[in-house]
Amino acid sequence: MAEPTEQHQRFFGYPRAVEGPKIPYRKADDKNPVFSGFLLVVGAWLVSKLEFVQKILWSNAGFDEMRKLDFGDYTERWDPTVIPTAHPEAAAYVPELHPESFTKLPENIPGRYHSVTEYHAKYLSGELTPLSVAESLLPIIRRDTKSSPDHSLAFISINVEDVLAAAKASTERYQAGKPLGVLDGVPTAVKDETDVVGYRTTYGRSPNDAMFPIADESSWPVQKLLQSGAILLGKLNMHELGADTTNNNPNWGTPRNPHNEQYYTGGSSGGSAYAVSSGLVPLALGADGGGSIRIPASFCGVYGLKPSHGRLEDTGSTVTVSGPLAASMADLEAAYRILGQPDPEDPVCNLFSPPKVLSASSPRPKILGVYKDWFNRAEPSVKDLCQKTLDFYQNKLSYKVVEITIPYIPEGQSAHAFTILSEMAVRARNQAIDKKDWLSGLNPANKVLLAVGAQTPAEDYILAQQLRNILMQHLAFLYKQHPGMIIVSPTTPMAGWPIAALSDLEHGITDGNTSIRNMEYVWLANFTGNPAISCPIGYVEPAKGKGEGKVPVGLMGMGDWGSEDELLVWGREAEAYLNEVYEGGRKRPANWIDVFATAKGTGKVNNESDK
Repeated sequence: MAEPTEQHQRFFGYPRAVEGPKIPYRKADDKNPVFSGFLLVVGAWLVSKLEFVQKILWSNAGFDEMRKLDFGDYTERWDPTVIPTAHPEAAAYVPELHPESFTKLPENIPGRYHSVTEYHAKYLSGELTPLSVAESLLPIIRRDTKSSPDHSLAFISINVEDVLAAAKASTERYQAGKPLGVLDGVPTAVKDETDVVGYRTTYGRSPNDAMFPIADESSWPVQKLLQSGAILLGKLNMHELGADTTNNNPNWGTPRNPHNEQYYTGGSSGGSAYAVSSGLVPLALGADGGGSIRIPASFCGVYGLKPSHGRLEDTGSTVTVSGPLAASMADLEAAYRILGQPDPEDPVCNLFSPPKVLSASSPRPKILGVYKDWFNRAEPSVKDLCQKTLDFYQNKLSYKVVEITIPYIPEGQSAHAFTILSEMAVRARNQAIDKKDWLSGLNPANKVLLAVGAQTPAEDYILAQQLRNILMQHLAFLYKQHPGMIIVSPTTPMAGWPIAALSDLEHGITDGNTSIRNMEYVWLANFTGNPAISCPIGYVEPAKGKGEGKVPVGLMGMGDWGSEDELLVWGREAEAYLNEVYEGGRKRPANWIDVFATAKGTGKVNNESDK
C-alpha cells in the first residue's frame, strides 16, 4: 500500500509557541466531603435548596485559587479547537477499510478478542451471518429477557426490530456478494450521549419522554457507522450527564467491571467499555469530556481514543468530544477511519484533514515526553507497570525519552473541572421542563455537583480560560522543541476504583477527592483539545477483600493537535508489548462472551477468564 504523500501540514487556530512560567509541581490534599447512601439523598436535597451552602462547597473545592495567580498579559482562549487543515487539492476522502490495511494479531496469543476483520472473514465464508450474530446477542443484552442481567445493565435501550432488520439486510448483502465493507454486519453500540435515529438520548438520566424526544436524525459519527453497515445494537449506559468517572448510575443500574465485579467500569462511557471488554462488540462509540473514554478503557482493559477537539462533530462543549473504544488497535483504527470522515455540513469538522494510514515503517519522530513529578504521583503498582512499558519503548523500540515540565497542573485541573461543570449546569437547566426546579430530575450526586458548578462567578470562568491559553501555548512550545513528541503518563494514577458498598449503587456516591485523583492525567487533553489514546499495558492485584480478578492498567499518550494517526501507530506498539512482552500477556475477563461460538450455538454465556 502506498504511503501518503508528504506535505507540510497547515493549521487553523494553532497556539503561539510560548513557554509558560517555570513553576514547581505542588498539589495540596483535596478536602471535599464524601457522601453516600441515605445521607447523600438528604444532603443533596439540602444543597440543592441552599445557595449559601453551594457557594461554601465551591470555595472548599479550591475553585477560587486562580484569583491568587498572576496570568500577566495572557488573554482568554474560549475554544481549544485546532484544525490540521485538508490540502485544497486533495481528493475526496474514502476510508481505507481493506482488511489487509489492518494489523493482524497472532492467532496463538492469550486473551485474544475477535476483531472486525475476523467478523468480516466469517461472514464472507458463510460460517456466520450478521443475523445469527444479532440473534445470539439480543437475549444476552435485552433487559426484558432477564437471562443475563449483568450484560443487560450495559445497555439503556434496544430497538429489537431495528437490530434484526439491519442484520437481515447485511446478511442479504453478503449472500449477494455485495457487502459494504469490513464493518458491514459487525455489532456495535453507542453511548447514550449521542443521537441515534429512533432512540431517545437520555444522557443516563431517568426516563422522561417529555424531556427526551425520539431522535429523527443520527449524529454524524453514528451516520457513518450505519452507512458502513455496522449493526447498532442499542444505546449504552453512562454516568448520568457524564458528570463523574465511576459510571455509578442509580437510574439504569451500574454495570460492574468485567475483570472484577467489585470494581467500577470507570466512566462516564462505562457501558461502552463494558460492552467491548466483555466481548459483546469489538468497538463502541463513547464521549470524553474529562477522561470519559480513556478512564473506562483503562479500567476495563481496552483501547480508547479521544480525538482532537471538534474533529468528529460539534458536541456543544469546549471540552467534550466523541470517540471510539475498541477491543484491539485494528478495531480502534477501523472505527477512527470511519468516524473521522469530515462532515461537509459542519463548518469546523469539514476543515479537518482526514485520517491517514501510517505503517510502523512510516518516517516519524520517536520522542516520548515525561513530566516526572506528575508521572510519579501514580500509585506504585500503576507507576511500575507504566515505567516498564516506557523502558520497552526506549530500549527496544529506540524511542528517545525527554523530560518536560508543564506549569499550573493542579490549577489547570480545577479550571477544567469548573469549566465542564458550568457547561453541564447551563445545559441541564436549559433541558429541564421546569427551569426553576431544574435540579429536581437529577440523581443525588449530580444535584450536588451541578448546584456547586452553577455557582462559578464570571471572574473565575474568565481566569480559567486564560489558564487554558497558557497551557495551550506552553504545549505548542513543547511540540516546537520536540516535533512529533507524545506526552506519556498513566491514564489514571489509580489501580481501578473499588465499589465501597453495595448501598452506593442504590443512591450513588459523591467523592470529589477520588474523582479528582482519578482524572489527574486525563483532563489536560480535554482542556487543551489535544488527541490522546489509552492502551492496556498490564494488570495489578485487586485491593484486599475486593475479589480475585486482576485490575487492568492503562498507559496514555497525548499528541500534538491533529496527530491521531501517529498515536495509533504508538498504540499498536503498546499492543505488541502487552501481547508479546508482558508476562502472561493480555487477559480476558471472566464474563467474556465468545460471540462466534454463541452465534454457532456452541458457546456459553460466560467463559472462564484467562489465568
